[in-house]
Amino acid sequence: MTPVLTENRITSKRTISRRSFLGLAGGVGAAALLGDALLLEPNRPQLVRQELALARWPAALDGFTIALLSDFHYDPVFSVHPIRAAISTVNDLHPDMIVLTGDFVSEPMLRRDYERAALMAEPCSRLLRQMHAPQGLWAVLGNHDQITDPALVTNILRATGIPVLMNQSVAIELNQSRFWLSGVDDVLLGAPDLVSTLASVPSNEATILLAHEPDYARHVSRYPVDLQLSGHSHGGQVRLPFLPPLYEPPLARRYIAGLYRVGPLTLYTNRGLGTVLAPIRFDCPPEITLFTLRHAVSS
Repeated sequence: MTPVLTENRITSKRTISRRSFLGLAGGVGAAALLGDALLLEPNRPQLVRQELALARWPAALDGFTIALLSDFHYDPVFSVHPIRAAISTVNDLHPDMIVLTGDFVSEPMLRRDYERAALMAEPCSRLLRQMHAPQGLWAVLGNHDQITDPALVTNILRATGIPVLMNQSVAIELNQSRFWLSGVDDVLLGAPDLVSTLASVPSNEATILLAHEPDYARHVSRYPVDLQLSGHSHGGQVRLPFLPPLYEPPLARRYIAGLYRVGPLTLYTNRGLGTVLAPIRFDCPPEITLFTLRHAVSS
């Protein structure tokens, strides 16, 4: 065998065809994207700041701040990481109030042990209680809380010092002024009653409503509510170009993420911290929302 033939034989073994190279590059790219979607993006909450001017917001409370978190879906392997990251971020923001719009736990997918699933609210609530705000932490339930054991989830949250608003409103009084914080039971699986919720609220006073499902806003817009804060959608969880979101649960298909105007009502849908179906996010990072509320000056 001549040296030339030997060299050619060696070269042919080391040469990668264009097709093979493109296939390898595609595989590496896909692996990198999967790694980002599985390991990086789900664990890095994005802080979104929103400054909202509300016509009925008290001038004495101009600049009041609210941190919104949602859809924790606590588990000790995956969602615990974005929750922990969110806690330090929120505490560094020093909000006046923190609101939590449901889904502290997840419906069990394999073992249908609903009580065990509901008990995940205990480590979740212990983490969340590490956040601090002078006007407290307030919560409503989501559909996953409701399908597991809503009474158990509620009792756990309340026992750790997180009030759960169940078709209730409370007056938040500060600087010789006040607004109302309201919360309804889960819309999909609970028994929401907006009339009862607002029964004690004077019709001329500013009201913020916590409701897990954002599409409930079409109903809420017929009532004297200034701002609705929601979650539930996960922002779609996986967003690919030119395609609809991967995750579109009922009552989160119209107002999937961000700020909306629904008649006279202002609505905000938070993308949540946890995940469902698979611990993956793509082009849809978990979210912490910080609202700064302003008194709208009439022109």
